[in-house]
Amino acid sequence: MMGLARRAMSRVPDIGFWKLCGSGTGEGFTPIPNTGVYAILACWPDQDTAVHRLATTDVFRRYRSQASECWTLFLRTTSVRGAWSGQAPFQPGAAAPGKPVAALTRATIKPAAALKFWRRVPDISRMVGDDPNVAFKIGIGEVPLLHQITFSIWPDPETMAAFARTNGPHAAAIRAVRDGKWFSEELYARFDILGDRGSWNGASPLCALETAA
Repeated sequence: MMGLARRAMSRVPDIGFWKLCGSGTGEGFTPIPNTGVYAILACWPDQDTAVHRLATTDVFRRYRSQASECWTLFLRTTSVRGAWSGQAPFQPGAAAPGKPVAALTRATIKPAAALKFWRRVPDISRMVGDDPNVAFKIGIGEVPLLHQITFSIWPDPETMAAFARTNGPHAAAIRAVRDGKWFSEELYARFDILGDRGSWNGASPLCALETAA
């Protein structure tokens, strides 16, 4: 369905930028695919439209009929820089201060740099998995090895920024990417969390944020 749904997705009313993605095993940040977990990213004019189209459009109904579990997260962009497939898919607005934040990074890795990049990923993955502040994290991608997306949810922007800047493997990887120019395209975005529906492993990952609060 991930391969054959592209024509149906392109005909969904009101949908903007969209991507169909696979995921990695373990914490998700690995080049080994997890054939049981897939992600759909879609942009909509507003949350009410998103809820309506997800509930009533045939292609989304078919996905749900084939899934043992579905989790949908509704987000509002607060900051973005870079491009994705040559486009600017997200339109930022004002952030809600002191609220949980979702972070997305997306990169097209140059083939010559792919091995260098993936050698650094296991250390970063372990650090993300061990961080008690991360409410949710996953690595997804459009094309294995070369198109990499990371997505994570944090209790607040300060906690997320502290991990990105002070974590040893992560900070070192960022420096290596910049110095070596490993990416041919990259995008970084932050989002406010508007709500969710469904479950992940039997519960909402947002419950971890409520417990921490």
